[in-house]
Formats: sequence, C-alpha cells, structure tokens
Amino acid sequence: MRLHFTTMISLVVVSSLLISCGKKGGGNNDPSPAAAINNVSQERTIGSSVFHFSVSLDKATTKAVTIHFATVAGTAVANTDFTPVSGTLTIPASQLTASIDVTVTGDSLRKDDQTFFVQLDNPQNCTLQTDKGTGTIVNKNGLYFPVANTGYSTPTTYPGYTLAWGDEFDGNALSTSNWSFEIGNNNGWGNNELEYYTDRTENAFVSAGNLIIEARNESFGGKNYTSTRMITKNKKFFKFGRIDIRAKLPKGKGIWPALWMLGSNIDAVSWPACGEMDILEMLGHEPNKIYGTMHWGNTLASHGSKGNSYTLGSGSFDQQFHVYSLIWKQDDIRVLVDDQEYVHVTSADVAGSNYPFNSNFFFIFNIAVGGSWPGSPDGTTVFPQRMVVDYVRVFQ
Repeated sequence: MRLHFTTMISLVVVSSLLISCGKKGGGNNDPSPAAAINNVSQERTIGSSVFHFSVSLDKATTKAVTIHFATVAGTAVANTDFTPVSGTLTIPASQLTASIDVTVTGDSLRKDDQTFFVQLDNPQNCTLQTDKGTGTIVNKNGLYFPVANTGYSTPTTYPGYTLAWGDEFDGNALSTSNWSFEIGNNNGWGNNELEYYTDRTENAFVSAGNLIIEARNESFGGKNYTSTRMITKNKKFFKFGRIDIRAKLPKGKGIWPALWMLGSNIDAVSWPACGEMDILEMLGHEPNKIYGTMHWGNTLASHGSKGNSYTLGSGSFDQQFHVYSLIWKQDDIRVLVDDQEYVHVTSADVAGSNYPFNSNFFFIFNIAVGGSWPGSPDGTTVFPQRMVVDYVRVFQ
C-alpha cells in the first residue's frame, strides 16, 4: 500500500507540472515572460521607409530571450513592396523590448492599402503571447493616379472664338488663383447631402494632367463621408461663350457628381434668383444617364427649371472620358454631351421671372454623397469614387 501511495503522489506531481508548463504566458509557476509583437501602419512615401516592429516582454528575465522571425507576404508583394527579412531576435537579460525593421519600397501611386506580416516562432526562454505582427502600407493617400485617356475629346480652337480661360490641370497642385474650396456639410447644402466637404488632398488633387475629386466612406467632421466641392467664385467668372469640360464620372448608389455654375450675385440675391446652370449631373445608380438643367426664380417659392436627360446607347459615363459643353449666348443656352445637343433654354422659357443667365457665373465642381435626389449609398456602393477632369475651357 505504501508503494502504491507514493506512485500516485508522483503521478499527481508530474501531471500538475505538465498543466503548469502548458499555460500560455506561464502563470505564477512559470518564470518565463510572454512576448508580443505590435502592428504597424504607416503612410507610404515617395522614397523608401522603415516599418519598426516592436517585440515586448511582459516582464524582465535574468536570461536572454531569442525568437526567430520572418516576413510573410500578404497583399503586399515581397521584393516589390517590401524587402523580406528573417533571422533571430535577441532581447538581452533584464531588457523588455527589441525591434525588427522592414524596409518598404517607395511609391506615390494611389491604390488600395496593402499588408504584410512578421511571423514569430521558436521562442527561447519565453512564450509567445502574440506571434504575428501586421504591417499596413497606407497607399490610399498617394498623389499619383494615372487614368487611361480614352474617350471623346474636343478641339482647342473654334471658328469665331478665342480661348478666354482654361485649366488643363497640369503641374502638381491645384491653382489657387483659379480655385477655392467650400468646407463642411452646411446643413446638407439644401439637398440633404451626407458628405463633409474638405480641402484635403485625400479628396482633391492633381495628377498626370487631371483633376481628381474623390468621395470616401470615412468618419470626418461628424459625417460618414468626405468629398470636395471646389469653386471659382471671386476668382474666375464668365458671361457667354462656349464651355467644354472633359471628364470621367464616378458611379454607385448615392453618388451625385456635378459640373455646374451659379450666378456671381448669389450673395446679394440668393438662390434661385442668381440662376443655376447644370452642365452635368448624374445619379450614380444610373451611370449611363446624365442631366442638364437651368434653374431660375425671383424667390424660392417661384423656382422654375428646364432641362433634359441624355442616355448613352451603350456603356456608361464612368468607363471613359466624355465632353460636357455649354453654348451660352444672350437669351439662349444649349447643353451638349460629345457635341450632341440635348437641352435648349431661351429667355422665353423663363416667363414671369427675371432671366438670370445674361450675367456673370462661376464654376462649381463636386461629388455629393447622398441627398434627396440620388438617395443614400447602400451595400452596393463601392468607395472610393472618383470624378476625373481632364480640362475645363472657356471660349468667347
């Protein structure tokens, strides 16, 4: 009986030791520290940059700790987006941290963010509380965004006209002598819009000869979407001529791009008395259909409008560039797409109200998100959405 009792005690002791050693992090009966690696998220830069991954112990130890590590590709590609590394990390005795550095290749292309990983294994004198760190390469704010130059185009000269003004969007930044930004939500801009307009390069930038306006699904300024609304008010204004705007449009439920003009006297007489000329509007859930509309009225209660829609025979307006034009004369306005007229408004259409279109107007380019007309985005709406403008030209 004594021999059997001793054997049972031995089995209990061995069993307890096995359970204690198997606990992650060791517990009170295991002096080994637990190691964890952090995640790193950084903006990609034009030149190469270094991602510093920190490996930390939850307590110091009298022994040196070693851990094997190796990078693992995710959506980021080894030797293209980052330089792969592997080896053995040592945390000296009495120290708590050491780092693993991974070099990320420089690039300015705006695209989806990418990830890679640093995998830890084979720990010595420690356990692994977290064995994988994620590196996120933030590409979404890059300022290079090339666009295929396919689609319709218009000439740089017309008989009987001279080029009075234009913006070809060359260079590396928007011209502040031409454009400024309207900021915020402004109570939905009278349309129950959902976005917060910003002047950030995240939402508007110039690249490869184009203006890009980008609508995003992100929390900013108390709203869930951001975009840009840029204007030439108090900088560039025009009366009469031919206007050409070459653009490639976004699409998706709740997306509402517009290329339009307001009367320069809006601060004095308000809307709609100032007049509004919508050279282009589109509802993103109908990407093959656009609208051109004129708005007027001495008061809001007497608001009037005339317009029309144009539907492509095939394809959609997000697939390539089209040219949206206005031929604007005294008492006469025509709206065209790819030189096809589809709206004609004259002073005779504005019976009973002041005809506002024989005065100065300024440009507005924007992408609204949501609103009474297009409705809100839904699960089918893909973000970001971009409107790309190749040029705007005014001939007189």
